[in-house]
Amino acid sequence: MEKYKDKSLPPKERAKDLLGRMTDEEKACQLSSQILFDVLGDEYKKRDFRLGSFRNPGHFMHWKNKKTSDPEEVAHFINEDVRKTTKTSRFGIPPIENGEALHGAQWGMTTCFPQPIALAATFDKDLVSEIADVIGKETAAAGVRQVFAPVVNISRDCRWGRTMETFGEDVLLCSDMGEALTRGFQNNGVIASPKHFVDNYADGGRDSNESHSSQRTLYEVYLQPFKRCIQKGGAMSVMAAYNSVDGVPCSANRKLLTDILRGEWGFEGFVVSDYNGVEDVCRAHHLTENEVSAQAACLNAGLDITLPNPSENRVLEALKLGLIDKETLDRAAYRVLYAKFKIGLFDDPYADEENINALIRSEKHKKTALKGARDCMVLLKNEGVLPFDVSNVKTIGVFGEGADTVPIGENYSGPYKGWRADDAHTPFTYLKEFAGEGITILTGENEKIPDIAPLCDICLYFTKMLEGEGRDRCNITLSKNERVYDDGTGKEKIVDAVKAKATEDQENAIITMFEHNKNSAVILLNGAPVDMTGFIDHAGAVLEAWYPGEQGAQAICEVLFGLVSPSGKLPMSFPKSVGQLPLYYSYKPSGRGYHYNENDGNPLFEFGYGLSYSKFNIGGFRCSVEDNLLLIEYDIENTGGYDAAEVVQIYTEGRNCCVVRPVSELKSYKKIRLKKKESAHVSQRLDEEAFSFYDVDLKYGMFDGDYIIKIGTSSKNILQTYNVRVRNGKLFI
Repeated sequence: MEKYKDKSLPPKERAKDLLGRMTDEEKACQLSSQILFDVLGDEYKKRDFRLGSFRNPGHFMHWKNKKTSDPEEVAHFINEDVRKTTKTSRFGIPPIENGEALHGAQWGMTTCFPQPIALAATFDKDLVSEIADVIGKETAAAGVRQVFAPVVNISRDCRWGRTMETFGEDVLLCSDMGEALTRGFQNNGVIASPKHFVDNYADGGRDSNESHSSQRTLYEVYLQPFKRCIQKGGAMSVMAAYNSVDGVPCSANRKLLTDILRGEWGFEGFVVSDYNGVEDVCRAHHLTENEVSAQAACLNAGLDITLPNPSENRVLEALKLGLIDKETLDRAAYRVLYAKFKIGLFDDPYADEENINALIRSEKHKKTALKGARDCMVLLKNEGVLPFDVSNVKTIGVFGEGADTVPIGENYSGPYKGWRADDAHTPFTYLKEFAGEGITILTGENEKIPDIAPLCDICLYFTKMLEGEGRDRCNITLSKNERVYDDGTGKEKIVDAVKAKATEDQENAIITMFEHNKNSAVILLNGAPVDMTGFIDHAGAVLEAWYPGEQGAQAICEVLFGLVSPSGKLPMSFPKSVGQLPLYYSYKPSGRGYHYNENDGNPLFEFGYGLSYSKFNIGGFRCSVEDNLLLIEYDIENTGGYDAAEVVQIYTEGRNCCVVRPVSELKSYKKIRLKKKESAHVSQRLDEEAFSFYDVDLKYGMFDGDYIIKIGTSSKNILQTYNVRVRNGKLFI
C-alpha cells in the first residue's frame, strides 16, 4: 500500500509521500480554485475537476430556483462534485469545498445566529463556544470543509462598514471570541481561515486601504487575535487581506506570511488570498507589471491558494520563467495536502445525505440561536420605561422600517439572494403573536406618528441602517431621507448584488414619538455604534439589539416585556459624534489632553457598559498571589426582582514599564448568572499573560512594571482597585 493511503500514518508523512508522486501541473492545481454562480445552469459545465478548491455550489443552488434547496439536495450536489473531482485525480485527491460561515453556515438555509459584534456583546465565551460548535456541525454536514471565518480584525473606527463582522475594539474579547469560533470549526473537521490578515481598514474606517499602523501597534493589537486563533484555536488556514502593510500588499508580504505567521508563531497550515487579492497585487497595488509576476510574488512571500478563480496556468508560467522555484511550489502544495489529511478529508470526503435534514435548523440549534439573541441585547438607557407590563397594555404603536425585516443583517448568511425561512419572524410579526388577540397594534409611516402615538399605551421604534461590506460611512447617524445604496452587478461577490435604501428621517421620527408618548422605547437594529446625540435626551429607553439573528424578534419581545433581563455589554465604545472617531477605551496616555475644544473626549456609552432590570451588590473583594497568578475574589448578590446576569470585568493600567502602556486594558471578565436574591462567591485569575508586553525591541515577556488592577462592571464603572508590581518575572502585591 502506498504510504499516502495508509490511515495509520501521520498526516505529514502521508502528505510528503503523495507530494513526491505528483507532477508540477498536479501540484499547481492544488493551489488553484474556482467559483461558479449558476451551478444549476450552463455555467457549471465550466467546472474544472482538476482543481484543489471549489466555492461550494450549495450557496448558489437557490439563486434562480423559486424554492430554496433543502439540505439533503445541497449535500447530494456537493457530494457529486467531490466524487467527480476525486475520480479526475490520479490519486483520488478530494477538493476542499469552501465557503463562508460568519454567523451561520453559508451554503443554504442553516441556523442564523447573531452577528459577530452581537456575539461579542454576550461577554460569554462558553455560550459563543456552544454556538460555534453548531455552526461547525452545520457547515460540515453539507460537505463544506473550509470557511473564510472568523473575522478577527479589531474595529476601532465604526465608520468601517464591516464592523458588524468583527468582535469589536478589544484585543482580549476579540481573541477569545475568535478562538471559540475557530475551535468550533476545526473540531468538526472544517478548516477555519481567520481573516483578514492583517489590519484590514485604514483612516476614516475605509475598507482595505493602506495600513498606517506601526510595527508596535500591529504586534500589540491587530496581530494578537490571529495568533490566538492559530496557537489556541488550531486554525489550519489564514486569509490574507487586500490592503498593504509597510508598503507591501498583504498577499505578497513575506514579513507577515512567512516571518511572523510561520517563523514566530509556528503556523503549519496554508494561506489563501482574498477574492482576486493576487491579481490585485498587479491591478490595484501596481507592484508588478503582470499577473504572472504577481502570482510569483505571492507564492514566494508565503501565500498558497489563490481565490476564487483558476490560477494554475500562472503558477506554471512563473515556474517556467524562473520566477518561482520547485521548492516553493512543493512547499505550498504540501501545506494544502497536509491540511486535507489533517482534517480527514482524504479518508471521509462525503457528507451524510440521509441525516442532514434532521440536523440543520433543528429545534436544539434554534434554541441555541435564541440563547445567543437573548444574551446579546444591551440596555443603553432606561428611565423607568422598561420592562413594559403587558397586563397594562391594550394598544401598541409600532414604527420604523426595521420592524418589517428579519433582524439578521444582510451579509454572509444563508443562500445567495439572502437568508429566509417561513418560521422566522420580523419584530412586527412576532410582536403580533406575542401580544395575542387582546392587544391592538397600530402602525403607520413616520408622518402618522403624531396621530397614532397618543392613542397607544406603549410605542416602539425599530431603526434601520445602511452598512456592511462596501458600505463604509462618513457619518454614523441613523440612515435618513432617500439614501440608496447599489453595489452593482459585479460577480465574484458572495453576497448578491443588492439595492438597499432608507427612506425615513429616523431621528426626527424618534423625537416625535417620545414627544407624543413618553412610554416608548427605541430598538436599535445595527451592526456598529450610531450617533444618538440627536435623540438620546428625548428617549426614555434605548435597547441595542444589534442584528440578533433568526430568533432575534422573539428575544427582543422577551426583553421589552421583562421575560428576560438584558445582560449584554458593549464590545465597542459608542461615541457622542463622528468627530471623536477613532474612539476606543484602551488608548495610550496623551502628552496634554484627550478632548477637543467642543468635546470632553468621553464616549456617550463606554466599552463594557450595559444596564440590567435587576440590581447587583458586589463586595468583599480580596486580592492575592498564588503561583505567580493574581487571584481576585469577591461576593456578588442579585438584590433585584429579576433573574439576571452581570459581567464583572478586570482591567489593568501599567505604569513604570519600559514602554508606554494603555491607560486601561481588559484582562479578565466573567458573566455571572444569578436568580433573584441569589448570591455567589466568585474568583477570577490573571495569569502571566495579563502582565506581559512587547519591550522596546518588540521582545515579548513579563517585564518589570507597576500595575493598577481595576475591577468593575464597565471600563468606566470601577468598584475596587489594587496595586501590584512585577519584578524579575515575579508578581507581588
